[in-house]
Amino acid sequence: MAYLLVIGTRKGLFTARSDDRKRWEVDGPHRLDPVDFANMMGSYAVGIDPHTRRILVGSESSHFGPSVWFSDDLGATWQEPKEQPIAFPPDTDTSFTRVWQFAFTDKPGVVYAGVEPHGLFRSTDGGESYEIVRALYDHPHRPEWMPGAGGAAIHTILPGRVTANGTDPHAMTVAMSTGGVYRTVDDGASWTPVNKGIRAGFQPDEYPEFNQCVHKVAVASDGVFFLQNHHGVYRTEDPAAGWTSIADGLPSDFGFAMVAHPHVPGTVLNFPVISQEVHLPADHKLRAFRTDDGGGSWRSVSAGLPTDPYYGIVLRDAACTDGADVPGFYFGTRSGDVFATTDESAEWQQVVGHLPDVLCVRAVEV
Repeated sequence: MAYLLVIGTRKGLFTARSDDRKRWEVDGPHRLDPVDFANMMGSYAVGIDPHTRRILVGSESSHFGPSVWFSDDLGATWQEPKEQPIAFPPDTDTSFTRVWQFAFTDKPGVVYAGVEPHGLFRSTDGGESYEIVRALYDHPHRPEWMPGAGGAAIHTILPGRVTANGTDPHAMTVAMSTGGVYRTVDDGASWTPVNKGIRAGFQPDEYPEFNQCVHKVAVASDGVFFLQNHHGVYRTEDPAAGWTSIADGLPSDFGFAMVAHPHVPGTVLNFPVISQEVHLPADHKLRAFRTDDGGGSWRSVSAGLPTDPYYGIVLRDAACTDGADVPGFYFGTRSGDVFATTDESAEWQQVVGHLPDVLCVRAVEV
């Protein structure tokens, strides 16, 4: 079995291939566009279609503009749709900035894109063209949604999931900065905030109905939701019923990335950051923290990581799993290092170093 790791950075897209997940062959930056310098574009979102292995990349360029590129040969060649794939309707007077997240459904060809500014788009042709999910754009809360420090974006899309009790093709949960968590159970026709118990310490009302600055939501193999907030780490089996803090035991409750084990309930990785003011690793140490009891306790899983002081943090989409039977976990840092642990030993190995700052990673068996 071979494995592909796709790495989006501030200056271009890289790939790494391996047959054993120990030795990696790194390639890039890939030239998504034939125009000179286009391979230097920031690549903020990567998605790998589980049905076709098509790779989608959301890149931006201050000169050429934001767009979506796709590859049907695992990154050997790239295409941009002939028409602009994502655009807000003219009556919204809103300009598309970039894609923050791709999400795939059980239905082949159906892809969702979470974008900046706050928007959700749906594709039925594998990601080559998109239509806005209008009911979420027109939500009456929208005038009060604000940009987080990274922008005003929908960064988490969980098709089919609104509780731990199974999946529903008509349901979806999304999260945004800043706005909070919303869900639909009617194919996106209506959206309800589900933020009870999530603290927004920067608001006069610290527990508002919405406008929490949620950084990432992950769903474990048993359907339980885990959430990294702007100060706060939470879990719930039903977001509508409320969230419970599970931050005790972590060196900081601030961070961005959360990754759930694809097969073992209650096992999640977290990457603590000092605070909202200081975006550096907690204690200036590059560490992942793991819970195996649903957030009841946390332990450092850092064997193999640098032991010298370290200053590059892990952004919200810069950590992932390949979902294999014995899953590999991967993360990249803003210092341009990418690490992997692939044999349940919790010992990390460096895949590559000295890249531009890593914005996102996605991995898959191929």
